[in-house]
Amino acid sequence: MQNRKLIFEIAITIILILMFNLFKNLFAQTDDSALAAAIKEGAFLVDVRTPAEFAQGSAKGAVNIPLDQLQKKLASFKGKNHIVVFCRSGNRSSQAKAILEQNGFTNVINGGTWHNVNALVQ
Repeated sequence: MQNRKLIFEIAITIILILMFNLFKNLFAQTDDSALAAAIKEGAFLVDVRTPAEFAQGSAKGAVNIPLDQLQKKLASFKGKNHIVVFCRSGNRSSQAKAILEQNGFTNVINGGTWHNVNALVQ
């Protein structure tokens, strides 16, 4: 009986720690200093949304290379000192960053949303 109580208390403690970390990650301020520095140094800004989404607005100076075209357009990224990928929510840009890194690019930053990147460009 004593062991069950101890196991239960440990389980509750673990759940509380996990919940705290989840909420901390959801609501914490992000540090955009590396992103801002890359943009200031003239990063290659790549919006990985669809052309229709891009046409509705994007970060100033960005090019549109949709996520589904990324593999075909890898040559566009060669020789770039800093690469910033972004989209609507940060999901597609996370995938784009992974694809670029799998293809040997080490200077890639996931800028998250295009609004976030645009705010830092201006």
